[in-house]
Amino acid sequence: MIKKRALVSGITGQDGSYLSELLLAKGYEVYGIDRRIAIEDARQRYSRIYHLLDKIKLYSGDIQHYARMFEIINEIKPDECFHLAAQSFVGTSFEDEFTVLRTNIEGTVNLLNVLRKIIPHCKFYFAGSSEQFGKVLETPQNESTPFNPRSPYGISKCTGFQFTKLYREAYNMFCCSGILFNHESSRRGGEFVTRKIARGVAEIASGLRKKIQLGNLEAERDWGHSRDYVYGMYLMLQQPKPDDYVLATGENHSIKEFVSLAFEQIGIKNWQDYIEINEKLIRPAEVNLLLGDASKAEKVLGWEPKIKFKELVQEMVEAELKRLK
Repeated sequence: MIKKRALVSGITGQDGSYLSELLLAKGYEVYGIDRRIAIEDARQRYSRIYHLLDKIKLYSGDIQHYARMFEIINEIKPDECFHLAAQSFVGTSFEDEFTVLRTNIEGTVNLLNVLRKIIPHCKFYFAGSSEQFGKVLETPQNESTPFNPRSPYGISKCTGFQFTKLYREAYNMFCCSGILFNHESSRRGGEFVTRKIARGVAEIASGLRKKIQLGNLEAERDWGHSRDYVYGMYLMLQQPKPDDYVLATGENHSIKEFVSLAFEQIGIKNWQDYIEINEKLIRPAEVNLLLGDASKAEKVLGWEPKIKFKELVQEMVEAELKRLK
């Protein structure tokens, strides 16, 4: 039996690691694009996929470099391409708009264009974001909700989404976008607020820190687990026809709730004593409410989130406590 080949950009990230585990379990050959960075320690550099290095094949390359993407795709000739690579931290996008736009837009167009020229029947997945909705025009948000981004990151994702749709309609390619609401795990990047909270709580429990600096505690998000969401990505490319889908839990929780639950894990109720508000951490244009409606994904894909919010917070705090030990 010939194995399917999957190419994953952003394979070293949170979603890339969980997706690789899933694809390997499904019998795929898994290939990844690895952007070269100045970290020589393999265990640190590939911390999320270190346990998979003997099961996958990595290609060094940057999605902004068209010629290199052409070489990689021409050699692999994947059946499915999951495009997860991006500059994905919203706060940083306000500081360096140009890098965000080049990486997130040019990188997406490079992959789409190369696939069209070499292997147009390859199925393509684009990692969209709930940040595309920005200052929301309706609640909850679904596939028909107008985009109203409030950050350079959100704008870049809207553009990538539209290019993915264009290639589907103009070139009859199997191109899907997943508009994914916030999804976290113990593998989340250290710059994201959920990981920052979990790590801070663990350090307070261990006597290594006294305070956690945060920005807007009132912001509300629809938080799920990355493991659930990568399964939704996989399901999108198994359908007979390409389409776009929102993946979300349909539940709203504030950053304040996340903080309270995290401290609850270490037996602290008066969490306010350990939080310090830093105005510099509040975005220039804040997004206060995101709540997704994944009924289309539930109906068409048979997808539903399984890991609850409280379980997610507990997993993240426990993982940080374990790291410190």
